[in-house]
Amino acid sequence: MKRILVMGLPGSGKTTFARELQKQLEKKEYTVAWFNADEIRKKFDDWDFSEEGRLRQSERMRTLADAYDTDYVICDFVAPLVKQREIFDPKYIIWMDSIDKGRYEDTNQVFVKPKNFDLRVDEFDAEYWAKFFVEVVL
Repeated sequence: MKRILVMGLPGSGKTTFARELQKQLEKKEYTVAWFNADEIRKKFDDWDFSEEGRLRQSERMRTLADAYDTDYVICDFVAPLVKQREIFDPKYIIWMDSIDKGRYEDTNQVFVKPKNFDLRVDEFDAEYWAKFFVEVVL
């Protein structure tokens, strides 16, 4: 199983992209699981966005991803902290860099742009970029 992190500020298109990426991977006959951070926070009733809460969410996302016997597991979450990305330890990082600021100022303030990523998406065109990732990056 290979973990794919779709990360970026709130409102950057992570969920839309992740949904399309799952479709494109499945078209290639891969088995895919997908976890959305908001749905996971809702399931665990954990809306703590402190540093501790963000790190806990990364650990939770990794644990969930690792529990699946699929070719790929896509997880879309903001992951503003470098430590979160280290905890999640993805095989691939897709950075949704399509907006300058998210809707939450506290997240904007702590967001560290990734230095290393496999794909940087700077425009809203989920189908194009998901196909690009599957055809060119993988």
